[in-house]
Amino acid sequence: MNGIVVHGLGAVSPAGWGVAALRDALAAGAPLPTQPIARPGWQRPLHICPAPPPPSRPPFLAHARLRRAGVMSQHIVAAALEALGGDTARVQSGALRLGIVVCMMAGCVTYSRRFFEETLQNPVTASPLLFPETVFNAPASHLAALLNSTAANYTLVGDEGVLLQGLAVAADWLAQDQAEACIIVGAEELDWIVADALRLFQRGAVHSDGAGALYLKRGAPESGRGVELARVTDSFPFTAVQSRHDAAEAMRAQLSASAAGELLYCSALPGTASHAAEQSAWRDWSAPHRAPKTILGEAFAASAAWQCVLACDAIQRGEFAAANVSVVGTNEQAIGTRFVLRESEHHP
Repeated sequence: MNGIVVHGLGAVSPAGWGVAALRDALAAGAPLPTQPIARPGWQRPLHICPAPPPPSRPPFLAHARLRRAGVMSQHIVAAALEALGGDTARVQSGALRLGIVVCMMAGCVTYSRRFFEETLQNPVTASPLLFPETVFNAPASHLAALLNSTAANYTLVGDEGVLLQGLAVAADWLAQDQAEACIIVGAEELDWIVADALRLFQRGAVHSDGAGALYLKRGAPESGRGVELARVTDSFPFTAVQSRHDAAEAMRAQLSASAAGELLYCSALPGTASHAAEQSAWRDWSAPHRAPKTILGEAFAASAAWQCVLACDAIQRGEFAAANVSVVGTNEQAIGTRFVLRESEHHP
């Protein structure tokens, strides 16, 4: 990956706003509490695990582009700003060319459902103000407007693995000097229509929402202990000639063997086809492994982002020297990535 280093992390999750809340929830090890959400036409509700409201109103909501933005855009901006940290001002002033990659699966589903619901009820009174927020790349556009960024800006749509494809895209931009830095965000938002769809394919899974962000640059860490993006595997799709198990095995073959001081973050929920394939592919792994979805619920691209954020955070904090992230997606692909410790050249 030619010296691609993680310079910042950000998160909004059912655990709260910020990476620290995410870390604490995983350390506690208990599934976060759920709450009911009404499903039209049913007496029994569905159950979800939502990200809580922010502890105070974020200043960025005063920006003109975000006044009517959906919750998904708010989560994306919050995670991105946390990851960017002090470089936010440099991007806004034009001193730093920032590439933006936003990854999602269901996308801006709440406003989409509301818009089509209003259209079906009465096309004459359906609000045109909702329509712009139904577009998949609306959140990335809002983030670019807030940051005054005019560099490359992509929105990738796919299953959980799309977040890791976003890492590869950003690494390529940095290698080709199409950007001086890149922010990669995976996000999803809650709605009963997605929770109901999830119920059909993953019985017992709890739909959740939020965002996770990784801020990448080329070169050595600026100070102290850093994290290098060492590898993103090829993407192995599920096809008629390549089963989910075969795809997971092929992904596993491109990542490291189990070693002391290393960590594995798995993606699939127990009881699913993806879980069986992932467990089989990693059956030789004897070092510690963790499964954030069992704590945080299923949030597709956001879940993959949380895996990566937690892996990098553990390395930064000196808990592990390296971490593999395995993603066996819901319906498309198996793909993985590896992060390793990299000391600053000025670290004592």
